[in-house]
Amino acid sequence: MNVMLRVKSILSGPLAEWELIERDTEDPAYILTRYVALLAIIPSLFGFIGASLIGVIARDGATLRTPMVDGLFSAIFGYVMACAIVLIVALFIYVLAPIFGGRRGFDNAFKLAVYSFTPVWLAGIFLLLPGLHFLVLFSLYGLYLLRLGAPPLVKVPDAMALTFAIAIAACAGALVYAAVTAQHVIFATPGM
Repeated sequence: MNVMLRVKSILSGPLAEWELIERDTEDPAYILTRYVALLAIIPSLFGFIGASLIGVIARDGATLRTPMVDGLFSAIFGYVMACAIVLIVALFIYVLAPIFGGRRGFDNAFKLAVYSFTPVWLAGIFLLLPGLHFLVLFSLYGLYLLRLGAPPLVKVPDAMALTFAIAIAACAGALVYAAVTAQHVIFATPGM
């Protein structure tokens, strides 16, 4: 799998790419080690640089930085959570697909979760500078990808795809929010 080509294709031509992904025979372990492992590091790396090296300007003009060791452990925690969240979201897709008229199949549920998370991981680049954090909203493109990918991958009828995507995105958003909150509480990173 060419990761850069897959990223470009899922972002620029998702309809055609979902059809290719549906026919892929790669197992979840392969996708986890060849795709998730590479992309999930982006928010952790840029978040570490932004919090520990660049810092956040406080109201009094002082620059607040996370200590390097705390920042490093925070980045590791964030990376592990990013990988865990995509697995949990795949389980949500697996469980909820039949409720929305789709089919159960963990491999396709995992592919749908992973490739829908692509913009979320790429938006992690905006964690580099505190003034750019609002641009993380570009990760909402993942909701659109999820909506487009549900019919070919888990066979959710097109009429139910948006409702299904919103339900899965709500679960994913809650998981991400819980992980980010835990990360900030445990490691006392500034800027949230």
